[in-house]
Amino acid sequence: MVVLTKNLTETKIQNSFKKFLESLSEKEKIVISKRVWLNWEVYTLQSIGDSFNPNITRERVRQLEATWIKKLGRIIKTSNLFSIQEFSREKLIEAGGLLTKDKLLSTIIRESGVDTEMSSTLISIIIQADYNILKSKPRISTKTYFFMPDIKKELVEEVHKEWVKILRKKWDVMEQRSLYELIKIKLWDSKWTLTLPLIDNIFDIYCDVVKWEEKYIGLSKWRILNPKTLKDKIIYVMKKEKVPLHFVDISNKVLDHLGDRVKVNTVHNELIRNNDFVLIWKWIYVLKEWGFKSGTVIDVIIDVMEKAWEPMKTEEIITKVLKTRIVKESTIYMNLQNKKYIKRVWRNFYELKK
Repeated sequence: MVVLTKNLTETKIQNSFKKFLESLSEKEKIVISKRVWLNWEVYTLQSIGDSFNPNITRERVRQLEATWIKKLGRIIKTSNLFSIQEFSREKLIEAGGLLTKDKLLSTIIRESGVDTEMSSTLISIIIQADYNILKSKPRISTKTYFFMPDIKKELVEEVHKEWVKILRKKWDVMEQRSLYELIKIKLWDSKWTLTLPLIDNIFDIYCDVVKWEEKYIGLSKWRILNPKTLKDKIIYVMKKEKVPLHFVDISNKVLDHLGDRVKVNTVHNELIRNNDFVLIWKWIYVLKEWGFKSGTVIDVIIDVMEKAWEPMKTEEIITKVLKTRIVKESTIYMNLQNKKYIKRVWRNFYELKK
C-alpha cells in the first residue's frame, strides 16, 4: 500500500514546481506558471496566447504545456512528489482503472492534508506527468477523468450506451447493483473485462444519469429524480416513503426531503385533483401505480369480484379489499349487503348481479 508523503505542504509543492520551471525555456516558463496557478490565478489558453507579442495560438500554448508535462514526468521520479503518482496509480487500480478527476484529487488532498483549490491544480499536473496515467479530453455533459492505459474509450462509451438502453426500456429507477450486473451480462462476451467498481466509476463520468440515495440509478431527465412541479415532489416523497401517507405528513416530507415549504392545503388540493393519487382512508393517500383503485368501498368490491369470475367467500373479499383500502371489516361486510350490485348465492358466498 502506497503512503502519501505527509509533509507535502502547500508551500513545498509550490516550491517544487518553481524548481522544475528552471529547466524550461522562457516561453515555457510563462505558459506553465500561468497554467498551474503559481501566480494565484489560472489563465485560459487564449489569454496566455494573447499575452505574447506576436500572439501565439491556443494550440501552440497547449503544445508547450504538453511538452513541459513530459519533462516534469522525468523530474518528479527523483522528487518527494513521486508518492502522489504512486498513490494515484494504486487508487485507479482499486477503482477498476478509472476515476473522475474530482474524486481522485479529493482523495489525494484528504490523505495528504493539503486542502486548497490551488493544490488541486498542481496535483492534477503531477498526475498527468505520470506516463502510466491518462487524462480524458473535455467533452460536453461529461466529467474529466483519469484512467489506466488498458481502459479504452470504446469500453467507457459502450457501458454508457448499454445502461441508457436498459433504463429507457424499463423507464424507472433501478437498484445500482441490479443494473451493474445486467450490464456485465449484456457485455460479458465483449473483448473487455468489466468489474463492478469500474462500471460504478464510469457512471460518475456522465451527467445524464443520477445516483439516487447511493442505491438507485435513473436518467437525470426523469422527474422522479429531479422533481419540479408539486405533483412531481409528492410522487418523489411517496416513492421514497413507500407507505400510505396523510396529506399533512406529505407536506412535511416535502420539506424534509427536498427543502421546499409547501402549504398543507395546496398539497391536499393537488392530491384531490390528480388521478395519480388514490384516497384509501380519511385523508390518507397512496400512488395509483401501487395497484390501488379510486372510488367508494362498493366500487372496490365490484372490481375485486369482477376479476374473480365466480362466487367469493366473505373472508376472501375482505382480504382483497383491505389490500387497496384502509377500512373496517364491518364496513366491507355492510357494503356486501348492497342488493343493487351484490347477490348472496349461498351462506357466506357472494357474486355480482348480472
